Amino acid sequence: MELLKKHAALALLYFMLIALFGLLLRLFQLVDIPVVYKYMVHTHSHIALLGWVYTALTTLLYKLYLDHAGIARKYRKLFWGTQVTIIGMLLSFPFTGYALFSILFSTLFLIASYVFARLFFKYTSIEQKETPSYQCIRMALWYMVLSSLGPWALGAIMNTAGSKSPLYRNAIYFYLHFQYNGWFVMALLGIFLKLIEQRGIAPPKKSFAQFFWLFNGGIVATFGISLLWMEPHMGIYLVSALGALMQCLAFVILIRSIGPFWNKLSGMGPPLVFWSLKISALLFLVKLVLQFFGSLPPIAALVMSNIDFVIGYLHWTFLGVVSIALFGFLRYFRLIGLSKKALLFYLIGFGLTEGLIFYKGIAVWKQLPLLTDYFWYLALASGVLLLAIGIILGLQFSKRVG
Repeated sequence: MELLKKHAALALLYFMLIALFGLLLRLFQLVDIPVVYKYMVHTHSHIALLGWVYTALTTLLYKLYLDHAGIARKYRKLFWGTQVTIIGMLLSFPFTGYALFSILFSTLFLIASYVFARLFFKYTSIEQKETPSYQCIRMALWYMVLSSLGPWALGAIMNTAGSKSPLYRNAIYFYLHFQYNGWFVMALLGIFLKLIEQRGIAPPKKSFAQFFWLFNGGIVATFGISLLWMEPHMGIYLVSALGALMQCLAFVILIRSIGPFWNKLSGMGPPLVFWSLKISALLFLVKLVLQFFGSLPPIAALVMSNIDFVIGYLHWTFLGVVSIALFGFLRYFRLIGLSKKALLFYLIGFGLTEGLIFYKGIAVWKQLPLLTDYFWYLALASGVLLLAIGIILGLQFSKRVG
C-alpha cells in the first residue's frame, strides 16, 4: 500500500507540473519567455495524458486487480521503466519538440503500456474476469492499444503525405479520441463498477449488456466527430450524431440500473468521495450532450473554426470529468489524502479557467471585444488551478489527512 501511495503521489506531481506548463503557456501572451511555444505544448499534452492520467489509472488498476497476483517485482520494474520514458519526454520535448530522443521515449512508453495491458490480461483472476467491471477495464485497455495506432502512423504519414496533410491531423485526432473517450472513460467506469461490486452492488445483467454495447458502439461511432473539420459526407455527421445519442442512452441506462442502490452508494465512503464522483458524473453528462450538439453540421462548423471551444471541451473532459473522478477514486482506495478545502479550491480554479476560455470562444464567435487584461485574468485563473493541485500534492506529506 505504501508503495502505491508513492506512485499516486508521483502522478500528482506530474499533474502539478502540467499545471505549471499550462500557466507558462498563458504567460506567453503577456511576457517574453525563452522557450519555444510549440515545444511546451507538446510537453504539456504528453505529460498530462501519460504522466498524470496513465500513472494514476494504472496504479488504481494494479491495486484493484493485481495487488495479490504475486507479480509485485514485475510491476515495480515495469512501473519505473515507464517512469523513465515519461521523464525522458519531460526532459526532451521542451527543448527539441518532436525529435530523436522525444520520439524514442514516446515509442518506449507505448511498448511499456502494451506490457502493462499484457500483465493485466494474464494475471487477473478468472473470478474477476466474470465481473462487469472487468469487461469495462478490458475494453479500456484495448482502446489504449488501439489509440496507439495514431502515433505509429505519424512516421509513415510524415514520410509520404507530410505534416500538412489531413491524414497527419486525423492520426492525432484518432489517438486523442480513443485516449479520452475510450481508455480514460471506460477505465473510470470500470473502476466505479469495481467499487460498487466490492459493496455487493451490481447492475442487472441485461441492463449492463445494453449499457456496454451501446456505449462502446458510441465510442467507435463518435470518432466521426474528429473528422468533421474536413466537412465530410453527410453520412459521417449522421453516424457521429447516432453514436453520441447511443452514449447518452447508455449512460441513462447505467444510472437507472444502480438507482435502487443510491442510498447505499451515498454511504460508500467519505462524503468527499461521493461528491467528487457526483460532480464528475454531472460534468460527464454535460460532455455527452455537448458531444451530440457538436455532431450537428452548423455547430460542428462553428466549433471546428474556434480553437477556444475545442480547448475548452478538452479541458472540460481532462480537468473536469477525468481528474475529479481520479481524485475521488484515489481517495476512496486510500492512495491519496484529500480535503474539502483543497477540492473546493481546485473546482474554483477549474471553473474560472473554463469560464474564461469559453468566454473568449463566444467573444470571437460574436466578434465582441475581449475584457481588458483578459490574458492576465486567464493566467491568474491558471495560477489558482496550479496552487490547488500543489495543495493536494502537499496533503500527501501531511499526517492529518488520510
